[in-house]
Amino acid sequence: MIHIPKAEYTRRRKALMAQMEPNSIAILPAAAVAIRNRDVEHVYRQDSDFQYLSGFPEPEAVIVLMPGRQHGEYVLFCRERNAERELWDGLRAGTEGAIRDFGADDAFPITDIDDILPGLIEGRDRVYSAMGSNAEFDRHVMEWINVIRSKAHLGAQPPNEFVALDHLLHDMRLYKSAAEVRVMREAARISCAAHVRAMQASRAGLHEFSLKAELDYEFRKGGAK
Repeated sequence: MIHIPKAEYTRRRKALMAQMEPNSIAILPAAAVAIRNRDVEHVYRQDSDFQYLSGFPEPEAVIVLMPGRQHGEYVLFCRERNAERELWDGLRAGTEGAIRDFGADDAFPITDIDDILPGLIEGRDRVYSAMGSNAEFDRHVMEWINVIRSKAHLGAQPPNEFVALDHLLHDMRLYKSAAEVRVMREAARISCAAHVRAMQASRAGLHEFSLKAELDYEFRKGGAK
């Protein structure tokens, strides 16, 4: 299966930051894990906007974009490596992998976000976030803002304006790059091959799960889901 190159994600982040107002910050969370029952999870699917900007496939992560930041404009909070959990949940990039494999300028453990992010927000005039799409994360954003407000008497400067990130990102996503078109064409080719295979296998009395197995086989053989 064809993949989006790392340089493409860098270009997308740069294009978004070029549209942001000076002295602003954008904050975007990864999709939450959905529990099917008890401790069994649904197959994880990354938030589309988060995927578009980072290519980072893991939950419990937050993208922070800070145009003009001297020590790096792209900060990624993510899970640390954990040998025991990785036996059960799969490999994690960790903070080193976030920088090495996913192009982050800086990476911090997600467990440290409450200590670090208010300091990154402080002094920025405007906050861009996916307001309204994730109530729990909206609450966290306001908690970080209130930490800054509580120190206003010491000179801390909370942001003055909050802007929905959706209208910028979704307009960008309408226009497909050459790399995206290649991925879409390859996905269409694999899908067509799978449907032809299912049609060829069809016969009276065949159960639907048998046809699904034919589809899944062709998808997997093509490197897709």
